[in-house]
Amino acid sequence: MGMLFNTLYNLTDIWFAGYLSADALAGMSIASSVFFLLLSIGIGIQSGASAMIAPGAGRNDTSGVKDWVNNVCGMAIGFSAISFAIGYFTAQPLVVLLGAEAHIEPLAMEYLWVTLAGSVGFILSFGAAGALMALGDTKSNRNALVIGFFANFILNPFFTFALGLGVSGIALATVVIKFATAFYLLRVLAKRLEIRIRPRFNWQRHKALLRQVLPASFNMLTIVLGSFITVALIGQFRSEHVAGYTVGLRLEQVLLLPALGLNSAVMAIVGQNMGAGKNERIVDAFQKSLLIGLAMAALSIPLMWFLSPFTVGLFTDSESIKSTGITYLRIDTLAFYAYVVLFQSVAVLQAIQKPMFPLYLGIARQLVIPGSINYVLIMVYDFPMISMFYTIVIVVILSALVAYFYTKREIDLLPNR
Repeated sequence: MGMLFNTLYNLTDIWFAGYLSADALAGMSIASSVFFLLLSIGIGIQSGASAMIAPGAGRNDTSGVKDWVNNVCGMAIGFSAISFAIGYFTAQPLVVLLGAEAHIEPLAMEYLWVTLAGSVGFILSFGAAGALMALGDTKSNRNALVIGFFANFILNPFFTFALGLGVSGIALATVVIKFATAFYLLRVLAKRLEIRIRPRFNWQRHKALLRQVLPASFNMLTIVLGSFITVALIGQFRSEHVAGYTVGLRLEQVLLLPALGLNSAVMAIVGQNMGAGKNERIVDAFQKSLLIGLAMAALSIPLMWFLSPFTVGLFTDSESIKSTGITYLRIDTLAFYAYVVLFQSVAVLQAIQKPMFPLYLGIARQLVIPGSINYVLIMVYDFPMISMFYTIVIVVILSALVAYFYTKREIDLLPNR
């Protein structure tokens, strides 16, 4: 539910940008790709925090859990400073690289400067959510995301239209809501653990945390970079196609959200049973997650195919934007269940503290293979844009097969206690 409302939140931003203009929609689509590229190293802190805190929760090590929480908050603050510093020097060149024309670039930069300034709110909320998930609390983050969605419906039109801030208003609404989310989740965490949260920078703790956070962050980075490369190549066909791809991608994420929610639940369950040494429950959680995911795919794929003209049309009247979004959605139905298998396999590997394989697989799946193939197809042989979508499908299916068999093997190798 939380992931559903989070993606609906993102769709709300796109919807209001579409009301401003097709240029605003294209500019925000490009800017969001750059922002998540810069933020990706911090997003992994949610997975890392969950992986480190869950075993302590399984052992009832309250003192250790409290110390981990403080260090997670310290690392979140450090990551946000790094994200802002990198963004300050690289944001504008990246926007241009993604194909933003002269009239689109200022709109993209409006959105980026505001969101980068508020990056600490994003990363603190990720860290707090990961800690709560490790403690078995997914409801608090769900509540924050649901409330954030409705708050966005109020703040977006207020900042964007009533105050006349345009694209900056959309970004400002998001920053305000993310700071409120971080405050709420940290307050819940402090009350649950009966502590006052104080960011700590214990080097030994941070080194252990980084061993989980960095692979998860770089795994997320490869996902964002893969999307970034795809957007850059689509940008060769004009920015309105970037907007269409972005709308299609966000709509697909709505249907994938139950699988992502399942992903978070599997991480928490496997992590706690890892700490308790209950390997048979890890096997059971992985198998059941794949069966539940199959049922999700059976429901979602027909919706993705038949409703795509209607749903894409909600965001724009531009025929070129709509055509690209519909085409992407229908082709990617072929890989829908493969995404589910990938999500669950990666969740299990991170929970049993084997994060390197997802990183290597992500580099191959998101960057090396599709990037090189699509570059050759588009830039060398002048293939049409649609060829990129088929490349994505084939690579995702093959990656899912590899991830499934590797995860199964790693579970079998776990020591019995």
